[in-house]
Amino acid sequence: MKNFKFRIYDNNYNVKIVSHEDNIIDLEVNGTAYSVKLKEEVKVSKTPTLVRSASKRPAELLKVNPSSSNTKIVAPIPGTVLSIDVNIGDEVKVGDRLLVLEAMKMENNITSEKAGKVTAIQVKIGQQVLQNEVMIELA
Repeated sequence: MKNFKFRIYDNNYNVKIVSHEDNIIDLEVNGTAYSVKLKEEVKVSKTPTLVRSASKRPAELLKVNPSSSNTKIVAPIPGTVLSIDVNIGDEVKVGDRLLVLEAMKMENNITSEKAGKVTAIQVKIGQQVLQNEVMIELA
């Protein structure tokens, strides 16, 4: 069934589990047969099922509040900043490319959803960012 090798106090043990029924295990240790009775019955655990809620689409993460004076551009997915196409003080229009984010071996253009002036750049080229991490701020 299963074979195990143990080393205890410089002694080698080859353990072979021959059978396992209820709470009795038949095994061989270095060729000698043993029958072991477990104190408690072995309970079979079920494999857990992971349930994950649906994630927001990247386009929804970049939506901005048009009435807000400050806009924060966040990373839609985890990745690495490949290039930054704006500087602090630059005026940007809707659709202008702000930076390029590499995620899962793909280059993603991060564009502005609102016209404004770049007030802060929170990332640098080569930096890894997490999802929803603020990268650029607009006013």
